Amino acid sequence: MAANQGQLAGVQAGLSELRSRLLFVLFALLVYRIGTHIPIPGINPDQLKALFDQNQGGVLDLFNMFSGGALERMSILALGPMPYITSSIIMNLMSMMYPSLQQLRKEGEAGRRKITQYTRYGTVAIGLVQGMSLSATLANQGLAFDPGLTFYFVGTLTVLTGAVFVMWLGEQITERGVGNGISLLIFCGIVSGFPSAIGQSFEAARQGDINIIALLLIGVLAIAVIAFVVFVERGQRRITVNYAKRQQGRRMVQGQSTHLPLKINMAGVIPAIFASSLLLAPASMAQWFGSGESMGWLQEIALVLSPGQPLYILLFAAGIVFFSFFYTAITFDPKEIADNLKKQGAYVPGIRPGQQTAKYIDDVVTRLTIFGAIYVTCVCLLPEFMVVAFNVTYQLGGTAILIVVVVAMDFMSQVQAHLMSSQYAKLMEKSNLKNYGKRK
Repeated sequence: MAANQGQLAGVQAGLSELRSRLLFVLFALLVYRIGTHIPIPGINPDQLKALFDQNQGGVLDLFNMFSGGALERMSILALGPMPYITSSIIMNLMSMMYPSLQQLRKEGEAGRRKITQYTRYGTVAIGLVQGMSLSATLANQGLAFDPGLTFYFVGTLTVLTGAVFVMWLGEQITERGVGNGISLLIFCGIVSGFPSAIGQSFEAARQGDINIIALLLIGVLAIAVIAFVVFVERGQRRITVNYAKRQQGRRMVQGQSTHLPLKINMAGVIPAIFASSLLLAPASMAQWFGSGESMGWLQEIALVLSPGQPLYILLFAAGIVFFSFFYTAITFDPKEIADNLKKQGAYVPGIRPGQQTAKYIDDVVTRLTIFGAIYVTCVCLLPEFMVVAFNVTYQLGGTAILIVVVVAMDFMSQVQAHLMSSQYAKLMEKSNLKNYGKRK
């Protein structure tokens, strides 16, 4: 009876902690959504609406999707998580090129904090450049009531502060909530645009701009893509691992057999986010600075880098493939896995421990990454062709669906893992107390 009560108390404590974490995530997302509706001081809303109506379907729609509609409303969080993501990409690339940063990654928690600090500095620098560019664009296109020095200063400082706040809010969600904070902010921004996107699609079908059969076909395709994403994300490649006989104390423990699970898509949704943000930087700069008469060539660059254009599709696919291999390489080390197996007296059947095991695991991961990169590319680009062909709003594209589904699955898996770890900790505590009582 007492054991059951103790176990029940442990479960209740775990649920209480999980509830507080989930409430914090909900509160943080609510704060983020409120921030996307607070406009930058001195903006003319009528001129802003006309600008987005004129550039509908271009790169501004893509930027607006990642910012959760903040750019369309030109809010204080207009830059969204893009400066932080761009800074993370730069830091990851530099960590592969510079040995000093590679050494920091191997120093555990202290090295991770140092790299995080560098990423924050990069976020501030990128946010400052993008904030100045955005303020100059707003002033040049007549979106500001008083396009003077005061507006440049206030506008730049406002959006820079918003970008730093989004970075801080994402880190707080990661530490005090559940799941990856930046991914959840992007998820929240994309999901918030789904109702209006679906409403616009049905309104276009009602007015005859879109064939109703084509709209139903897109709906069926979206459901099929979601099912396919769930199927692949749950798939695993299991490598059999055997443990040799070993002696523990006075007992001889028989050899055991287990497996090393490897996800098919080890990089997750990171390649799609990184590739999109990398294309957003030059396209958005060209869009912002190309308003002058002598800057028409920048407008052409923004046009060819718009979603649905051949160059955009080619670069987007290449970016997904590159970041799939790149992110897998910096997060998964076959040599380290092989060394750990060797230290534990484990081996892969038919493969010699050490270097041969590392090479075998690396070959398996390479094949999985090839398939994962093709899978992410197809999921992101197949609906893109449908969007271009049938003129559906961009929020229903493959990138948005992939991000939403993968982030939701990762969030649910972390909730389940948190519950299991809480129950396991309470059971171990109870077991240790029982053993202590028996020894006494």
